Amino acid sequence: MRYRRTLLGLFILILFTSVAGQGQTPASATNYYQHGINNFEKGDLDGALEDYTRAIEISSSLFPAKRSPSRTPSSANAFDSAAADRITVVDPFTARAYTNRGIVLLRKGDFDGAISDFDQAIRINSGLAEAYLGRGVARRTKGDLKGARADFDRTLLINPRLSEAYNDRADLRLEMGDVDGAFADLNRALTLRPRFAVTYDQLGYARIAKHDFDNAIADFNRAIQLNPEMASAYQGRGTAWMDKGDPERAIIDFDRALELDPKLAVAYTNRGLAWLLQGQDAKAQKDFEQCLLIKPNLKAELEKRIELAKEFRSRKP
Repeated sequence: MRYRRTLLGLFILILFTSVAGQGQTPASATNYYQHGINNFEKGDLDGALEDYTRAIEISSSLFPAKRSPSRTPSSANAFDSAAADRITVVDPFTARAYTNRGIVLLRKGDFDGAISDFDQAIRINSGLAEAYLGRGVARRTKGDLKGARADFDRTLLINPRLSEAYNDRADLRLEMGDVDGAFADLNRALTLRPRFAVTYDQLGYARIAKHDFDNAIADFNRAIQLNPEMASAYQGRGTAWMDKGDPERAIIDFDRALELDPKLAVAYTNRGLAWLLQGQDAKAQKDFEQCLLIKPNLKAELEKRIELAKEFRSRKP
């Protein structure tokens, strides 16, 4: 729990390119596609979902007799899954629309719907790397680590220059205990995109797993330099300070992490542990309660961490 980055840190791509020049694509489909991108960028996920659904329907010649504007993401996806077998001629553009809609569904928490859309995209275009990447993220979120690994590997086989896929696979490798493999992926990601703050953030967590705390702090410093509002980097640096025996510095970083992301449960946990080590039990308890309000499923692990911290504190001279 202390080192894991959140799944929100995983990378998925909205496909911006190649909407023009598709001679067989109706202009109305590309217009809906572009509207979907615009709505996604504005944070209007429902609007983006509706736009991509229309782009899919038009470009794949799927025109249902009646559409309901209030259709939920799950029912929209169910329609497409059921209707897909009736498509006789599919514009390759449709694969991109499915991919983008899958990303929207993923952001909305409809992981099964997202996977179904990525499956459709791959069925139409088996060489669309971003569809495998998105499906890998969805599979990992559902706990299918083996399936996620296969999708990330396939992504990079198709497009070995897709730096985000190295970031995603590195995170997965860290979770699976393959720290050396994670370092290899992160170094490759840096080669492709040397000023990407998240890669330094991930390197910091990988170094924590290796107990290389000084270099972890250096990596988190670099991440913060590139993106001063990256909550994960402050949380990671605070964790490294904790492991170096400096809870006061750790608390400063956890404070900043929570200013930037008040829902970062692990930062409440770690700040609470730091308070506990300093004998500030009341402050610690408030942080632990806040952590469980955000993620109640962490209760068992949190209790173990608290017990270990108290045991460590009792042994201090």
